Amino acid sequence: MHVDVEKVLTGARREEAWQLYQTAFEELRYAAVQRHLMHRAEFDEVMSDDRVEKYVAVAEDGTLAGLSTFTNDLDAMPLISPDYFAHRWPGHYAERRIWYLGFFAIADPHRRSGVFEAVIEMMWRHVRANAGIAALDICASNEARHLNDAITRTLTALTPDVVATRLDTQAFWSWELPVAS
Repeated sequence: MHVDVEKVLTGARREEAWQLYQTAFEELRYAAVQRHLMHRAEFDEVMSDDRVEKYVAVAEDGTLAGLSTFTNDLDAMPLISPDYFAHRWPGHYAERRIWYLGFFAIADPHRRSGVFEAVIEMMWRHVRANAGIAALDICASNEARHLNDAITRTLTALTPDVVATRLDTQAFWSWELPVAS
């Protein structure tokens, strides 16, 4: 397997990427209250946007094994608030030293293949070389699967003094009337 960094995905590779994205995150359509998945038009826009790097893991047979997006131009990413980052880290934001990992999808046959760690390491090189900050959104369902711990272990192996911080938590509540009998 090899990982390429692409600026734009088009044609058959983009379609394959869309299928991987949908399959990998289908569960979040009903597991999370707030929308975590891009609509097709948003996805296509991100795949066409050269401000967003696409980390494309390709299996030996040429099929897409994994795909991730990464950028330090936070305006390029749907579903986040660049204003949050500008307010919290004004210097880093102004100097474009905040990178956002939009998503990381791995095809089922390639889970536990090392592609996760390899891509995280490639991304981390940019952050570390610029004394920057990396951020991503992990919903409660993925936090329960310890995705944040896996990333922290990977980054700690690369940079022992890295500090992981939860930036935000949101809880959705409902108030329901009982069914009349």
